[in-house]
Amino acid sequence: MKTVYDFTVKDRQGKEVSLSEYRGKVLLIVNTATGCGFTPHYEPLEAMYKEMKDQGLEILDFPSNQFANQAPGSDEEIHEFCTLKFGTDFPQFRKIDVNGEDADPLFAWLATEKPFEGFGKGLKLAALKKYADMNNKKFGDKAYIKWNFTKFLVDREGKVIARFEPTVDMKEVKDAVAAAL
Repeated sequence: MKTVYDFTVKDRQGKEVSLSEYRGKVLLIVNTATGCGFTPHYEPLEAMYKEMKDQGLEILDFPSNQFANQAPGSDEEIHEFCTLKFGTDFPQFRKIDVNGEDADPLFAWLATEKPFEGFGKGLKLAALKKYADMNNKKFGDKAYIKWNFTKFLVDREGKVIARFEPTVDMKEVKDAVAAAL
């Protein structure tokens, strides 16, 4: 059975990184963007990382420009924005595609393990659903991720145990991470 440890990704400099380097850790894997309405999620993510890193949490940040061109910068520009504006210290990887024919295999696998179940309820849903539906039509059955700041929680054995859409309250995400630790 496949686990997250079977995947290799590229860091910001293009160096191959085996996710087996994170064996035994609880992972929160996030696709991000610097110009999104959900970009403020970086703040609670960094706070969670500082609080729980010593307990075995790693947050893995994968910028993607596939949602309304909300991450147009280079890998270095994105990193600089995140560190200066939000003080992020968790690992940030090379910008990737999370949907379509060129989707990173990691995200295709994550989304297959925990498929999209909806954005939930509330005002954010109405606005987001319209844009997500328009954006994802071009990817058809390879529209794995519906919007920026989708988060996947992976246990210490490398299995995906939860998926959180960007509309999920960050307190709920933090509670699930704490339970996994």
